[in-house]
Amino acid sequence: MIAEPCVLSAVISVRNEEDQLADCLATLSFADEIVVLLDDCTDGSREIASRFTDRLVDGDWALEGDRRNAGIEACRGIWIFEIDADERVPEALGAEIRRVAETSSFDWHGIPVDNYIGDRLVRRGWGGSWGKPQYSGLFRRGVKRWGAQRLHPALDLTGKPGPTLTNRLDHYVDRNISDMIRRLDSYTSARARDIREHGDGGSYAGNLRRVVTRFWKCYVSRRGYREGKYGLLVALCAALYPLLSYLKATLEDD
Repeated sequence: MIAEPCVLSAVISVRNEEDQLADCLATLSFADEIVVLLDDCTDGSREIASRFTDRLVDGDWALEGDRRNAGIEACRGIWIFEIDADERVPEALGAEIRRVAETSSFDWHGIPVDNYIGDRLVRRGWGGSWGKPQYSGLFRRGVKRWGAQRLHPALDLTGKPGPTLTNRLDHYVDRNISDMIRRLDSYTSARARDIREHGDGGSYAGNLRRVVTRFWKCYVSRRGYREGKYGLLVALCAALYPLLSYLKATLEDD
């Protein structure tokens, strides 16, 4: 008996995401297979994942890029859909992803994202490594590879890009303001380690200028001001991210 070809794989890489994993995996039934990469998980993530799939990959990765690449390499699908634990696929988006994977002549497609802070949809102002208005989440095998960084790894995409999908992914990026501040601290610490290793953090003066330019881009150019106080919070975090990363890299030790 010849096995049916795997058209579409959904892949997620997690580290101790038991609070969110089930809600994410429950939205992925449109895929032919679900691959869950478990990165040094010490909570109940593995048990939760096993309720949805037997395609589990265990390991311990120091770099986000290496972890994501390992998950992609474990997929058997012609097309791969990449998602994180704090994201959900509405039914209409799942149907569109399936349809595109079965019919597209392109190599990858962008997926628009709705970002939430708690229950509040904050659609404008995201960017600069702080939230994503869209991402290259649907791609053919062999088209996408992540770089060797701990946080926000560089991305190498080959092939012909297709139209951005119409329906949006739901991204529950922060639960509240305190969660946002904790994320800023975590992100800048990881980025600081990358700067110390790769030396690509820029200069003190350059990062000071970036506070202004990034705030302007998020709050004004991307119309974060239309989100009120939430838009201000997003713009402040995006603006401070490179400067705080640089200061941690140059003033602190691991």
